[in-house]
Amino acid sequence: MESAHTTCQLPPVLATGDLLYVISPSGGLQSTELFEAGLAIWRQRGYKIHLSEGYDDSWGYLAGTDEQRRSQLLAALDNPECKGILCSRGGYGGTRLLEDWQWPQKSSHQGSENRKAKWLIGFSDITSLLWSWSRQGVAGVHGPVLTTLAAEPTESIERLFALVEQHRIQPLQGRGWAQWGCGGVASGVLLPGNLCVATHLLGTRAEPDLTDVILAFEDVGEAPYRLDRMLTQWRSMGKFHGVKGIALGRFSGWEPTKPGPTLSVEEVMRDRLADLHIPIVSGLPFGHDGENAAMPVGVPAQLDADAGVLSWPTLASRGL
Repeated sequence: MESAHTTCQLPPVLATGDLLYVISPSGGLQSTELFEAGLAIWRQRGYKIHLSEGYDDSWGYLAGTDEQRRSQLLAALDNPECKGILCSRGGYGGTRLLEDWQWPQKSSHQGSENRKAKWLIGFSDITSLLWSWSRQGVAGVHGPVLTTLAAEPTESIERLFALVEQHRIQPLQGRGWAQWGCGGVASGVLLPGNLCVATHLLGTRAEPDLTDVILAFEDVGEAPYRLDRMLTQWRSMGKFHGVKGIALGRFSGWEPTKPGPTLSVEEVMRDRLADLHIPIVSGLPFGHDGENAAMPVGVPAQLDADAGVLSWPTLASRGL
């Protein structure tokens, strides 16, 4: 498979007793307490957890060197007993792993599909791995990492487990942009991710095919002018031309550090996106600093910008 807009397959459903690997592909752990709380939720569900060698290492702002962090990911991918990969946290560093990177190829022996199709769960900096993984035809989960899981509301945690254990997911409610000429209904393969990380994938080997997709963006700590700069790059590169719709989550964690004129995040989004005249929904409950509703990567979705709803009409019938 060469493009992410082709529908990805969901890995087999998880069940009690399955083995899950914990890896740190980006930044080093900063809160052991939050990490342990996230682990406890998975363990209470009945899963066997393997802490990859070096998961708690650090090298500056990274959780070890690129070689060390790649080895964690490869070990999880290569172990046929491993059914899913839990990322400890985001931060920075995932894109470094993709330089000259090749995902393990399918082997010819029986069961090779199940060796390849593993759940990869994370968000924020993990966007780079999720989008690259989708190019291999496997749907990952844009959802809480281990250090954020325990802070999720109960319904958000149950949503994550419903997705990985039942291949089921509920629609999300936001605010449609029909009043700004961006109404209607769009269908396409959903690519959720962090706007900054996704922007830095443009023009690289990890950039997925963006034709006929619905983009879902969130971000944290980015001033409006920086969000403006990112979206302007997408526009200048013509990357919105084949996009069917845009779903916007939370853009949090920014406060002005000095006086001066600024646009609001909402004003930037409308200025940079409304003239695309495609269905757009904002205010969806995903991202940092609040509920982070789990969503599959590379699976067909529907965006209703009149009703303000993002849904997955065919999800329950999909899977390996």
